[in-house]
Amino acid sequence: MTIYAATSPEALRIRIADLLTASRARSTALTDAVDEADLVAQHSPLMSPLVWDLAHIGSQEELWLVRDVGGRTSLRPEIDGLYDAFQHSRASRVELPLLTPVEARAYVAEVRDKALDVLGRSPMNGRRLTTDGFAFGMIVQHEQQHDETMLATHQLRAGAPVLSAPPPPPGRPLPARAALVPAGPFTMGTSTEPWALDNERPAHVVDLPAFRIAAVPVTNGEFAAFVDAGGYREPSWWSEAGWRHRAEAALTAPAFWARDADGTWWRRRFGVVEPVPLDQPVVHVSAHEADAYAAWAGARLPTEAEWEKAARHDPATGASRRYPWGDADPAPAHANLGQLHLSPAPVGAYPAGASPLGVEQLMGDVWEWTSSGWHPYPGFAAFPYREYSEVFFGGDYRVLRGGSFGTDPAAVRGTFRNWDHPVRRQIFAGFRLAWNA
Repeated sequence: MTIYAATSPEALRIRIADLLTASRARSTALTDAVDEADLVAQHSPLMSPLVWDLAHIGSQEELWLVRDVGGRTSLRPEIDGLYDAFQHSRASRVELPLLTPVEARAYVAEVRDKALDVLGRSPMNGRRLTTDGFAFGMIVQHEQQHDETMLATHQLRAGAPVLSAPPPPPGRPLPARAALVPAGPFTMGTSTEPWALDNERPAHVVDLPAFRIAAVPVTNGEFAAFVDAGGYREPSWWSEAGWRHRAEAALTAPAFWARDADGTWWRRRFGVVEPVPLDQPVVHVSAHEADAYAAWAGARLPTEAEWEKAARHDPATGASRRYPWGDADPAPAHANLGQLHLSPAPVGAYPAGASPLGVEQLMGDVWEWTSSGWHPYPGFAAFPYREYSEVFFGGDYRVLRGGSFGTDPAAVRGTFRNWDHPVRRQIFAGFRLAWNA
């Protein structure tokens, strides 16, 4: 049974209610973990105050579920503009007359009550927005995406640790360093996944030459070797734009890393200062840093199409799977998802999540930079609004794939596409290598 499948509208409503409850529990935990001063503070100009994210979650839920699907009147029309992400930059949101933490919590609770009432009455068919509960699934994904954003804000805040989670499972020796992906066509994207977002659609055939792709992402230990070899001082490994940014931002190592007098690398992770675990995938690196490492290592980043073929293509059947391991929903044995742990897992930790070609940890752990820019698929159509994907196409955006340890299973799949500027390091991003065959 897939994450969205149900035998009846009643069963689908129960599943959606469970997912809405889980997303709200996570939002609550992330905002209840800190005091009011932390909620209203701006911990970085790259991020919104946590209280903005919370009320924005409620605002979007009200807009799509209460007003559009439910046809109800607005609860607080005067705040719509405050929580429109396109009207105010993240850096400016702290200056807005935002709802206080108490007001924001009351608002999202009232919206949720009305949204659940709408859910109980929705036919789950008819309009495209309601068929298979799409609007509800869109809101589940939206809240979980902002929960990951709030988790990134937690990483940027100063002060003592306020979050905790058990460590990830141990790694294991890998059976192979890389996998050969044979030449030929595969089906990229989807036209059938009920809750897939517009940029994942439609399914289309892509024919690729053979290539090799790393079995796991690049580790901290491997990246530390690049740093120690002078990788941040040698412009020949960097693109022109990457070297310019490295100099302007004074980059010398991944974000949150520092080296002590005896040469040991340390990192700050959600307020905890610890030795850098050498066997975990490197995280908090920009696309420019990933490109430079790949050039130094005699490799390159995979294209978006190569990444998806490695993750979804089953050479035995020619089919494209929902996930590397098959069509079943993600389970803890498959991938490091859902904030079950507060770091990437050591490489080799998830053999059950391998693709048919033997590529591992494609889902979870770290978002993986690709070499591809952010563009629509052939036949793309914006739905239900242009501002989700279409207005971002082009520019300098890079595609990221696979999700991180902070990504919920409801908000990622083999076709899911993420994008960001290549200079960004506050996101939970790493990368893996690829080579021409």
